[in-house]
Amino acid sequence: VQLVESGGGLVQPGGSLRLSCTASVITFSRYDMSWYRQAPGKERELVAVITSAGVSRNYADSVKGRFTISRDNAKNTVYLQMNNLKPEDTAVYYCRATWRMEYWGKGTLVTVSS
Repeated sequence: VQLVESGGGLVQPGGSLRLSCTASVITFSRYDMSWYRQAPGKERELVAVITSAGVSRNYADSVKGRFTISRDNAKNTVYLQMNNLKPEDTAVYYCRATWRMEYWGKGTLVTVSS
């Protein structure tokens, strides 16, 4: 399974970005999908998770009300809509797929700075 993230970049505080993660797997709909992030000098942390059918979603307290995770199983893609971005959201964002095993993408860099 290969996961490819995209959509990162430089954005000003208060701005928005949408990250995408596309999986090269036929059984994408069976995977729970999640987004993690790792800021410089910090440990990787869970940002958001969505279950295989998209019924349940959970978020880190630090992003609740600002980030939204969603998925399109027909496109094998999970998204992370990020609004009202803050400098502390600066990190490399990783996509993770879990079903029997876990798989990680290589990450996409998000920089929030004026």
